[in-house]
Amino acid sequence: MPTADHNATLRRYQALLAPGTPIREGLERIVHGRTGALVVLGSTKKVEKLSTGGFALDVQFTPTALRELSKMDGGIVLSSDFERIIAAGVHFVPDGDIGTVETGTRHRTADRVAQQTGLAVVTVSASMSVISLFLDGQRHTIEWSEQILSRANQALATLQRYRERLVETSRNLSMLEVHDQVTVRDVALVAQRLEMMRRLDIEMRAYVAALGVDGRLLELQLHELTLGTDNLTTALELDYRPDETDQLEFRVAALSSLGNSDLLDLTSVARTMGFDGSTHLETRLSPRGYRQMAQLTRVPPGVGRRIVEHFGSLQTLFGARTADLQEVEGVGETRARMVREGLARLAEQVYSEQLG
Repeated sequence: MPTADHNATLRRYQALLAPGTPIREGLERIVHGRTGALVVLGSTKKVEKLSTGGFALDVQFTPTALRELSKMDGGIVLSSDFERIIAAGVHFVPDGDIGTVETGTRHRTADRVAQQTGLAVVTVSASMSVISLFLDGQRHTIEWSEQILSRANQALATLQRYRERLVETSRNLSMLEVHDQVTVRDVALVAQRLEMMRRLDIEMRAYVAALGVDGRLLELQLHELTLGTDNLTTALELDYRPDETDQLEFRVAALSSLGNSDLLDLTSVARTMGFDGSTHLETRLSPRGYRQMAQLTRVPPGVGRRIVEHFGSLQTLFGARTADLQEVEGVGETRARMVREGLARLAEQVYSEQLG
């Protein structure tokens, strides 16, 4: 199974080879010329030890130069910053004992060179017109924009549905908070939706990286759909972290360790994010009020936090008078009235949505 480090490295190389980049332009010229190529992305001592023959160049990289040099037998070596072509016409002799499932000479060599040097190697198949990236013993096909966009649009539609469900569950949580009827199940459901969105967000960002200049609109849509989820995650943790639990031990981010099937189990979600194992899903919870205060945009975050910490619970905060609010540092009469009226509007909004 690919590691997180492998996936991060893969995304960097996908961005390097994305449409609109110089290397991608050079590779596309090779594809259209149907000549094939093997390109090592980096120059190290290990690469030198595997190299025989060829020509030392050390010239500025250009897409045209990459295309012309690919017409020669042998491979091409780029500098580690990908700005220069170090050598061309190189024949690589990697260790034949390194395992590979590849059968073609070019792909077999690329796979072994990548494994032995720890660098990425790109090949272009002359017969199939396919660009492949070899990294850490794995082969990744560099797809054309049309193929990526098809899957990306499907993922985007799913993310939109996830967003709608997150908004729905968050509104339901607000209603239950006003009525003081929140249970562990309700909090776990919001956390579950947040984690689902996070996983799809990671997949979408990989598409954006692979699309390069063709992914700009997709990136804007992704930003819009995920806007505010980090703030919601933080507020949820602050509101419902058990009193005896350390902040680092109660985190929605812990859900990343769950498999997809376990993520659908709210009991597993609750326990993984930090609720005590003996806590039942129907156990009642009392929110502190961070999430509700954050919705009062005219109240500075620091002041809002002091208000919540002063009163200790959302229900106590709802019952606070203007004079009570003025006891908090940084809260004068005007701000106290603003908080009082803001909380009243939030409660009225919840009641009107419930009746609607």
